[in-house]
Parts: sequence; structure tokens; C-alpha cells
Amino acid sequence: MSATTLPIPTDAGDLPGLLWLPEHREEPVPGLVVLQEIFGVSDYIQRRCADLAALGYAVLAPQLFARLDPPIVGIDDWEDAESWLGEAMTLTQQLPWERAEADAIAALGALRAHGAVDSERVGLLGFCYGGGLAFAAAASAAEEDRPPTTLVSYYGSALPSLLDRAGVVTMPSLHHFGTADDFIPPETVEQIRHAVTAGGTREQVRFELHEGAGHAFDNPHPFVHHAQASDAAWQQTVGFLAETLPLRA
Repeated sequence: MSATTLPIPTDAGDLPGLLWLPEHREEPVPGLVVLQEIFGVSDYIQRRCADLAALGYAVLAPQLFARLDPPIVGIDDWEDAESWLGEAMTLTQQLPWERAEADAIAALGALRAHGAVDSERVGLLGFCYGGGLAFAAAASAAEEDRPPTTLVSYYGSALPSLLDRAGVVTMPSLHHFGTADDFIPPETVEQIRHAVTAGGTREQVRFELHEGAGHAFDNPHPFVHHAQASDAAWQQTVGFLAETLPLRA
């Protein structure tokens, strides 16, 4: 399934996005904004977007790194782990967090405004950098009384610094973490769990721990991939979306 380009209006000019629409749709469908890892809108992220579209969702991936000069979409072909991660971190640091959050919120608005999309049923899904960014965007959107319908965050790397905003992120949410994550240690994961579940009182928030998986375990790159965790997390994600963002209201 191929994507088309969709300009996303923002206060800093249009941002390019990639849009996947499900085939054979007869009515407006629920939508998902997918937010990238630090590696950009890579082939991997695009494949996940296509997977979601194949399920029946309209999917928009804003190309956040298009703000950079030169714009870089993805770096899936690095053979040296240190260089791979270093280049990605450098890219991320060049993009102010406030700018990325504003662009993510703009993407949410652009997808809601698309004629093929049910504007009342649009969610956020993010990986790594995008997992934290999705949480932040969900908080800002909730503060503006336009929260996303649902939120899925894979190992949100910025979540430890965003927990003061957990009080407004009350929509159905799913969080994935690996128990062998070198970037987010177990004690920090427990702090995140306590905050996002309001001490276990938010039944609409699910928290999944994947034994033996490290950071970015869903990425197929051999430096980080954990096949068992990837498969389990994806099935949990698909099931969660079927419950919280059903294809038919």
C-alpha cells in the first residue's frame, strides 16, 4: 500500500506529511497520526503506517525532520550502531521540542480535517521519540478540549520529563516498555506507570512490559530488534485499537 503526500498547515508554514488511506472505504474512517523515532520517517515507520492502513485506518505521518537542513527522512542502512545512534541524536537535537510538539498537534488537526476521516475518532501513535511526543501532544490537545480518541506510546523516551502533564492525559492509552531498556531503567518505568495510571486507578490506561526487550525493540534493525516483543506488542496494539478506535462506531 503506497502513501500520498499531504501538506500539513502549521504556524511556520506547511510541513510535508505522508498519508495512507485504506482501500475500499465507503464512509469516513478513524484516523491515526503516527510519530516517528529519532531515525525519522524511515522505511520501518512507513511499513507500520501501511500495516495500520491495511487494518482500515487513515494514517498520517508528519515528516518532522523536514524542518532540518538538509531534510532527512530515515537512516535505516547504517552498519555501525554508534554512528547510527549518534547521527539520529544529532538530528533530534536540531529540532526544538516545542516545534515538534506544535507540528504533531497540527498533524492531528490536518487528519481530522481530511474528508476521508471521521473527525471525532482520531488517535496518536508514536515510537521512541514519537512515543513521548505523542504523549505531549495528547496533553496539549486535551488542554484545548480536543483530545485524541486514543494514544499508543512505544517506549516513550521523553516520558520521564513529561510526567507533570499526566493529569490531563486521561484518554484510553497503551504504553509499551522493554524490561532490558538501557535508556529507561526499570525504576523509571515504574515511575511512568504510576503517573500515567494515576496510581493504578485509571482502568483505561494499559501498561505492557516485554521481558528481555531493549529500547526500540519494534524496529527491525538487528542492533535493537526483539522479535518476540515486537510481535506481542503489535498484537496488543491492534487489539487495543480495535477496542478504543473501532473501525465502525
